[in-house]
Amino acid sequence: MVNPIYYLTDKLEFPPVHTANEEGLLAAGGDLSVERLQLAYKSGIFPWFDDDRLPLWWSPDPRMVLFPQELKVSKSMRKLLRDETFTVTKNKNFEEVIHRCATVPRDGQPGTWITQNMQNAYIELHKKGFAHSYEVWLDSQLVGGLYGIDLGTVFCGESMFSDVSNASKYGFITMVQEMQANNYKLIDCQVYTQHLESLGAREIDRGYFMEFIE
Repeated sequence: MVNPIYYLTDKLEFPPVHTANEEGLLAAGGDLSVERLQLAYKSGIFPWFDDDRLPLWWSPDPRMVLFPQELKVSKSMRKLLRDETFTVTKNKNFEEVIHRCATVPRDGQPGTWITQNMQNAYIELHKKGFAHSYEVWLDSQLVGGLYGIDLGTVFCGESMFSDVSNASKYGFITMVQEMQANNYKLIDCQVYTQHLESLGAREIDRGYFMEFIE
């Protein structure tokens, strides 16, 4: 039996995550207000869509995550880190990072899900201290970065970009090492990619994932 899609109203609520369909789609509609986005992430839900007219909300099962202590750093990346090839900053230029994540071309992806409305919403989250960016610099030029939502001991990664080989990976590894030192429990990577798996991320049951954020 196919689960019907729940349509959100102006009321600030989401249906239980277990009612999502097989693809992980939970609900449609609503808005991208700071309050709704905060509730979504605290409920194991994230927005992902390419048409601003109808926001779509997801909670996939299984969930791709990285336990910070399981980070894998290749020999070549260890050398880059040891040589301090790049410089990494935090929250120095959130707006430019999310803009670049939206506009940098990606193989097999003609457009972007990071619409202008989506950018504006996350910039507001950043201003209120809930969204963070990591910037990767080479010779004072921004060449990579990533951003996401911080829930205290769980970081929900959203997107990353790289203009130079290994720049975003360098930033990601640096971020995870910081989170190891600060006793973060989990980094939410949302859905499987081979790239994330190579860094140590793995899929876990949604129910187990929810234990970390509830």
